[in-house]
Amino acid sequence: MMRILLFLATNAAVLVVISVVFRLLGLDSVQMQGGGLNLGSLLVMSAVIGFTGSLISLFLSKTMAKRSMGVQIIDQPSTPFERWLVDTVARQSKESGIQMPEVGIFDSPDPNAFATGWNRNAALVAVSTGLLQTMNKDEVEAVVGHEIS
Repeated sequence: MMRILLFLATNAAVLVVISVVFRLLGLDSVQMQGGGLNLGSLLVMSAVIGFTGSLISLFLSKTMAKRSMGVQIIDQPSTPFERWLVDTVARQSKESGIQMPEVGIFDSPDPNAFATGWNRNAALVAVSTGLLQTMNKDEVEAVVGHEIS
């Protein structure tokens, strides 16, 4: 429910920003009909722009996360720990009834992890080097479980 409210609030903010920008650029006359602001037309335009931006962001989230965080995808585990991490993600994803997500590690001294993707079956689970260095296997497994859920 909170996601829906945030989504609607974001789109309402887009409506306000577009209205202000149109006014500053003198384009508000495009939205005027019969001497008043055509809120329906403005709402439709804002919704189209807002939803389009949200969808683009959603579909590019995995690619953007890989690039911005410098995630190294583990295609072929090169260490026993990488093998354990991939096997742990595989087991937990199977137990959750989802397809195996991509697994990656990113360089950061802070303990951190994230999951992203446009749906549960096209996801990425990434953990930081800081997390792997400061937590034991049980703790890492719990974090991975949180990300998969």
